[in-house]
Order: sequence, then C-alpha cells, then structure tokens
Amino acid sequence: MAALLIGGGAAAFAVAWRPAIAAIEPPAPKSFDPALVKRGRDLAALGNCTDCHTVRGGKTFAGGLPVPTPFGTIYSSNITPDADTGIGTWSQAAFRRAMRSGINREGQHLYPTFPYDHFTNVTDEDDDALYAYLMTRPAVHAPTPANQLSFPLDQRFVVAGWKLLFLRRGTYAPDSAQTAEWNRGAYLVEGLAHCGSCHTPRNALGAERAGASFAGGDVDNWNAYAINARSPSPVPWDTAALFSYLRQGWHPDHGVARGPMAEVVSNLSSVDERDVHAIATYMTSVFGAPTPDQMRRGNEVLAKAKAPAVPASQTEVPGASIYAAACATCHETGRPVPYGGVNLGLSTAISGPDPRNVANIVLSGIRPVEGERSPIMPGFANSMTNDQVAAVLNYLRSRFSNQPAWTGVEKTIEEARRTQTVSLQTSPPPHNAPADPTQRDKP
Repeated sequence: MAALLIGGGAAAFAVAWRPAIAAIEPPAPKSFDPALVKRGRDLAALGNCTDCHTVRGGKTFAGGLPVPTPFGTIYSSNITPDADTGIGTWSQAAFRRAMRSGINREGQHLYPTFPYDHFTNVTDEDDDALYAYLMTRPAVHAPTPANQLSFPLDQRFVVAGWKLLFLRRGTYAPDSAQTAEWNRGAYLVEGLAHCGSCHTPRNALGAERAGASFAGGDVDNWNAYAINARSPSPVPWDTAALFSYLRQGWHPDHGVARGPMAEVVSNLSSVDERDVHAIATYMTSVFGAPTPDQMRRGNEVLAKAKAPAVPASQTEVPGASIYAAACATCHETGRPVPYGGVNLGLSTAISGPDPRNVANIVLSGIRPVEGERSPIMPGFANSMTNDQVAAVLNYLRSRFSNQPAWTGVEKTIEEARRTQTVSLQTSPPPHNAPADPTQRDKP
C-alpha cells in the first residue's frame, strides 16, 4: 500500500510539475522589428485579446476582467510588459509555453478560460509576433485579483488532470484537398480566433464537447448560436454575407452583432480583410450547403421581408400595442440597416433557441460606433417593466418566427437585468478601437 501511494504520488507530481523558466530583463521595445510588431497587432485583434484582458475604463491589456464560470470567477491576467505584475520578465520560450501548454513562466498551470486548447494550433512565428507586439505596449503595474474558486479547484495542479483529459497539442494540419484561403481560415478559426470557445457547448468539466463543434454555447449570459448545420438563422449564411457581418458587425439579411460578438467584429474590422474573408470561407463550409427546405424557407422569409410593411397591429394580443408604439416605428419603415431597424423576420435572435439575446437587446439597446454610420437602438430597461418586456418578447416570437414559444421568459429577463449591471461595470467599452485608441496604429 505504501509503495502504491508513493508511486501514485510520484506519478501525480510528474504529471503536474513543470519547471520555472528563468526571468529576463524586459526587452527594449526598439529591439523588435516594427513589421513584426504590426503583424502581432493584427494577430492580437484576430484573437480578441484586448477585450478579455482589459476591464472597462482600465488600461489596455492590464487584465483583471472577471470571467464567470460554473466553478467560480477567474480573472484575466496582466499581459503588459510590467516586470512585477505582467509578462515583462517572460522570454519568448516562456510565452510560447503559455500559449501551447497553458503554463506560466513560474511553472504554474493556467486555467483554461485562457483558451490554450486552441492556441496550441498557433505557429511559432505567430507566437513570436504576438510576443513582440505585447512587449512593445506600455507597461502597467496592475496585480491580478485572486480567483474566486472553491477547494480543490483553487489549486492549480488540478488543471494538469484536465489537460490529460482534454488538451490535444498540435492538432491543426492543412488540408491538401482545400484551397489556400480555406486552410488559412481553418488555421485562424481553430487556433488564434478560437471561435469554438464560445460557439461549442461544454461538458461538466468545462471542456468543449467532443462531436459538437460549433453547435452553440453560452457566454456572459448570451447565447452563442450554432454556426454549423444547426444554425437557427432564418436565411442560410453564405460567404459574402458572413464576410460582411464579420467585417461590419451587421448584415441586412441577418441582423446586428451584439454582446461578446460585437467585440469580436470590432476587432476584425481593423485587420487585413483577406483574413476575414478566409474565416468566412472556412465557416461557410462548416455551416454546410443549405438543404432544399432551408433554401425554400429562407427565400420565403426574404420575399416577405421585401414586401410592403403591414402597419403594426394594436390588438389585444399581449405585447402588440407595446411593439406598435416602441418598435414598429423603426423596424417597419422599410429603410435598410443602419438607417432603419432590421426586419425582425430575418432576426436570428428571434428564431434562436432561447430569449436571452432578445432580452439583452431590448433592455440595453444598441449603441452606435463612434465615427461610423452604424445601427442604433435605444434600450428600454428604464421604461419597461419585466412584464412588459416579456409581453413584447412573446409577441415577437409568435409574429416573426415559425418556432415554438419560448419558456422561462420572465426568469430570463430578471437574469438579464442583473447581469446588465455587472457588465456595465466590468466589460470593455464598445468600440471600433481598443480601450486605449492611441495605441491602435502605433508599432
């Protein structure tokens, strides 16, 4: 028994222990090639790094953003080149190890809210470009708050067991049967862009469910829709529509990006459009060719959307009069987005599996992007009661979709109000520029 215990302990130690990597003096920003830094900036935008590592009103990349999980709250780390609280003493080797294996310079396991299960697919060259970019940002002294996890999950060595079960290193390989653009898109989606982190459901241990890639997930009280053949979009996606949506944040046949997705497309608006088109090309293949029934229904929805608008009814149907007074004046003008509201028959949110996204939009509205002609919508959190919002949501579902009625609408609205307050305090600001806009174009 003693031998077994000693052997088991030694095996567990071997699995969990990783050596520290020697600290270095923070490298001088001028030591990095400006072209490499610029490439790293684009890669950081593709990876949405700013929004996860910046709190509202805080310094860019200084970390501290709370990430709620079923196991507790984990705070994003400071990835500025500060020597004491950031990654200023990290070598390139230490940075690569964190990206590939989820282990920090000191040898501690990182929690998989940092999506190294995707970043393991990133090449050494791209890791080095990211390193160059981050090491040339302003250093910010900002200690990361302590994670709020219960025992034993607050012990980082536990993560080693999670990695044994779920971390697969170097899984991406180009497909010789596909085009160079498709392979570029696959590399980005499966790697740095880590789209599956939000759009794939997770198992009881918090790992992406095998066999359910892109089947839809949950993030920050938003539903990340299925972006495969199970997509709830009334109109099937194609490459052109997806490219426009990812680049501009909206498309007339699909609606407006909100919640965490708004942050993603904001970053994508600043990168090489060829990369965005490659992502759209790959994801179109993930959606798959629409079935004849999907094409028929999509054409019917589009035809109905292009028909002259019928004045909103103010019948005794619950929610109808509220919709006619508060919503129809924009959504039934016939003006195209962004000058008018999207035709709600085309809304993926209203055809989606639950009412969270619609509730969030009705309560918080859509803020315009500074300096651009972008969609805008007022929020009704202060002018509608929960019962009124519920009546509107149920009316929208019954009038503008062919899906069954939602359940738990009232509870969803209550949760949306609670999380809205927290989000306003902690989330990065809406933008088409980083929280520190002076840094966008500086190498």
